[in-house]
Amino acid sequence: MNIATRLSTNSRIGHSACPHDCPSTCALEIEIGEDGRIGRVRGDPENSYTAGVICAKVARYAERLYHPDRLLHPMRRVGAKGAGQWQRIEWEDALDEIAEAFVRAEARHGSEAVWPYYYAGTMGWVQRDSIDRLRHAKKYSGFFDSICTNPAWTGYFMGTGALRGPDPREMAKSDCVVIWGTNAVVTQVNVMTHATRARKERGARIVVIDIYDNPTMKQADLKLILRPGTDAALACAAMHIAFRDGYADRDYMARYTDDPAGLEAHLATKTPQWAAGITGLSVEEIEAFGQLVGTTKRTFFRLGYGFSRSRNGTVSMHAALCLPTVLGSWQYEGGGAFHTNSSIFGLKNGLLTGQSFADPSIRQLDQSELGRILTGDPAALRHGPPVTAMLIQNTNPVNVIPEQRLVRRGFAREDLFVAVHEQFMTETAEVADIVLPATMFVEHEDIYRGGGQSHILLGPKLVNPPPTVRTNLFVIEELAKRLGVSHLPGFGLSEREHIEAILSGEGMPTYEELAAGKWIDRQPDFDTAHYLKGFAHPDGKFRFRPDWRGQRGPVRPPDNVGLLGPVDSLPEFPDFCPVIELPDADHPYRLATPPARNYLNSTFSETKTSRDKEGRPELMISPADAAREGIADGDIVTIGNTRGEVRIHARVTDSVRPGVVIAEGIWPNKAHLDGEGINVLTGADNVAPFGGVGLHDNRVWLRK
Repeated sequence: MNIATRLSTNSRIGHSACPHDCPSTCALEIEIGEDGRIGRVRGDPENSYTAGVICAKVARYAERLYHPDRLLHPMRRVGAKGAGQWQRIEWEDALDEIAEAFVRAEARHGSEAVWPYYYAGTMGWVQRDSIDRLRHAKKYSGFFDSICTNPAWTGYFMGTGALRGPDPREMAKSDCVVIWGTNAVVTQVNVMTHATRARKERGARIVVIDIYDNPTMKQADLKLILRPGTDAALACAAMHIAFRDGYADRDYMARYTDDPAGLEAHLATKTPQWAAGITGLSVEEIEAFGQLVGTTKRTFFRLGYGFSRSRNGTVSMHAALCLPTVLGSWQYEGGGAFHTNSSIFGLKNGLLTGQSFADPSIRQLDQSELGRILTGDPAALRHGPPVTAMLIQNTNPVNVIPEQRLVRRGFAREDLFVAVHEQFMTETAEVADIVLPATMFVEHEDIYRGGGQSHILLGPKLVNPPPTVRTNLFVIEELAKRLGVSHLPGFGLSEREHIEAILSGEGMPTYEELAAGKWIDRQPDFDTAHYLKGFAHPDGKFRFRPDWRGQRGPVRPPDNVGLLGPVDSLPEFPDFCPVIELPDADHPYRLATPPARNYLNSTFSETKTSRDKEGRPELMISPADAAREGIADGDIVTIGNTRGEVRIHARVTDSVRPGVVIAEGIWPNKAHLDGEGINVLTGADNVAPFGGVGLHDNRVWLRK
């Protein structure tokens, strides 16, 4: 049994970090009863970014930890793939069978036929990234991470030369906070903590820029609801206003940027009227935005991951980043632009991931092209052998990866062996050959860092897992023994020993110091964070003219992959780049698939409270479009494109623009009317120049 019990009054408080794929990485206080079970989960009030606030879905984590459907035993498939027929087996037998399958695949097609596949189901470094050590040790196919960060990180890096920015806690000291491309109330609640503090204490204005009227929009003083993928046009028009009306800080640009004169000349035609025709905003809205940020020196631009979900997201992020640079906002406390602090932490992962024996000649397969890879697409396979064996940890690709019909067809192959290490019987686990039960974050030790803030946090083991459940690290270590590589550096270490190695850089705390302090703050000093010592490019200049082809960066594809997507279409200066899926006669609507409040990707969709709060999969449709198509609220409609079609209930609402439809959340495929989810309609084609996928960038048809 795996059922929560009532806590006694003799509970204690444990400290940890939220492990999920969210930039906030909240510091947590967790009640632990004398019976060894967790109770309430709260934000730690002593952490200056979390400030005691966490999302509701994590606050009720006990529901997930003690869920009656949690996986508790290794199992072997005994029926057809996906038929749900399983036999309980012992751990030793399960690990032996996985190792034997990997050996067979390698013997037949070479080591690259095995593809360890993972992602961000946990953001703990040890449990997430140890799979790469096994990959490199055995020369299995590489994993090119593309589904989340690439376009946004690339656009930001092209401008600044680094993935860091002003202290996000400075939002509380701003006079204007621009929340752009993130539904922070749903996905990063702590952003709102600091933004609303600025409003309360300083009278700051909050601007929200997004593609529909979501919960964050409802907190805005100025709402800008634009067409998907048109952010760069708005940014260019706002910069045009800045040059036109004298808001541009020419002295700042002369000192800190590469070509302000060239930018000004380029923007001469990027008028509010031009941008209105692209974005769907009115000229008055664009003028109001340009005037507000132009006259408010302490404007903090909080740029989110929505930029990563569009085929022109790299260009759009860079364009949005150029606006505070034209205004000189970086000079002021509470000003500048922040996206992520990912480059500030100084953690060492070489031993953890086996970098010393990584072979750069091994092919790198794109995680987002999984469907194409498993169905034998030569380009996706880099013209190499088929993938015939996989180990999957920390991700649910049969639910979350685009081009779902290809994904499901690929997993149905009889010659493909799949082992899935999971906490629940996800739709990926359902098509596996071997399923292994995995621990949750309070049941193992790990280390975390907050990309949306500045802390490194320890996640100690707080409670014991069920006796038949194992950590990710355990699985990797046991497979390494069976596959003959356990003698290599990095194997044979405990979680604590890995954490000590991760903390071995200059100026880092010891394990004991981190444990005693719960976290360490790595925020750079003001001048470094605001680039007042120069931007991070060699010449110290911000790049208005990015080097799309030559720029090195943290997510640039390896040389044996090369640049990706329509690189030749990228503009010299910030501009609207129409490489998105624009509507056409056959597909007159744009579909976006943003997060649901009570799910995190596919996580939490297994819990009753989250499911009850979300209700059912629905498609948000504007009243004008509903009237045109003869659709009433609650009707079943079909939405489709060249990739497939999905039946779904309609929700007629003023929250979306005409011509745009919204499907919130990644529901299980089986929650949909025909057993196929919204990612049937999303595409896996690459975003230029460093990869990514346009999950919110889909043209579709709609009918009743």
